[in-house]
Amino acid sequence: MSEIDDTPRTYSGALLAVLAVALFAAIGGLVWNYTISGKITGQQAALADLQQENKKLAAEQRETDARLQVATDELGKSLGLTQKQMDTRAQQIIRREQQDAERLETAQKQTAQQVTAVASDVSNVKTDVGGVKTDLTKTQGDLATTITQLASVRGDLSSTNSVIARNHDELVTLEHKGDRNYYEFTLTKGQKKPVGTVSLELKKADQKKSRFTLNILADDKNYEKKDRNVNEPLQFYSGKNPALYEIVVNNVSGKNQITGYLSTPKGAPTPVSTAQ
Repeated sequence: MSEIDDTPRTYSGALLAVLAVALFAAIGGLVWNYTISGKITGQQAALADLQQENKKLAAEQRETDARLQVATDELGKSLGLTQKQMDTRAQQIIRREQQDAERLETAQKQTAQQVTAVASDVSNVKTDVGGVKTDLTKTQGDLATTITQLASVRGDLSSTNSVIARNHDELVTLEHKGDRNYYEFTLTKGQKKPVGTVSLELKKADQKKSRFTLNILADDKNYEKKDRNVNEPLQFYSGKNPALYEIVVNNVSGKNQITGYLSTPKGAPTPVSTAQ
């Protein structure tokens, strides 16, 4: 009896143990399945978020690409226009440099021609100067010879002879000496005329005898030169520092007119204007 009663109890305990293990395994499986399901749900939600973000980024990328393409097209157009302008500018610079080079070459040729011309002119001037020197020497010699040929006549006041001119040409020769001033005049009878810084008045003229009478007014003084001859030095003193003046009459025309000249020292006063 006792053996028969013990056998069922042993199987019953083992069965309970198996059931317990199975129950725990089922419960564990449920818990693990729940946990895994939660994780999967979370991962799916995260994946959905990533997919949405990717769509947003893709849209932004497409918009950025579109903007970039527009900017690239505009930049390309701009760069193309600038390049064209740069090419045009470069051509202009090249043409200007070529023109400058041509002008420089032309200027250099002209300068060379001018230098050659100047050198030729200088050579000619040297020749001319040599000729002028020769002519001047000859003229000076001729002048000295002519001066020695001029009449030397004793004046009516001084005890020395005066070199006089007997006509206009000889007067020009005297002027070239440069040691005195000369004023030519033509005087009509009854006319009081300023000559140099003095005044002259013809009182009488005799063509046949080549004689005349002349009044000279200088420094508020009157000097009468009566019955004088042609080409005779008529002398008087005038000025603040009295200097010797000379009048020479070269020609008597009838009874009414004489011609001649007044001679004054270089340092003597000169008139503002002289009526001839």
